[in-house]
Amino acid sequence: MGVTLKAARINVGLTQVKAANCLKISKDTLSNYERGVSYPDVPIIKRMEEVYKIKYDDIIFLPNNNG
Repeated sequence: MGVTLKAARINVGLTQVKAANCLKISKDTLSNYERGVSYPDVPIIKRMEEVYKIKYDDIIFLPNNNG
């Protein structure tokens, strides 16, 4: 069963600011990933797996709603 990026972050008890710091990205970038505005590249996904304690296959990436 998959979870969204936001749910994965909340499940490990992190705010966007704390999660962004752990992932070495800005809060705005993380917000964009969580809303489906943009998508993380492979190195960021690897860090997400570690920080959120979840496998890539279990992450639900929201569709890009910009177009």
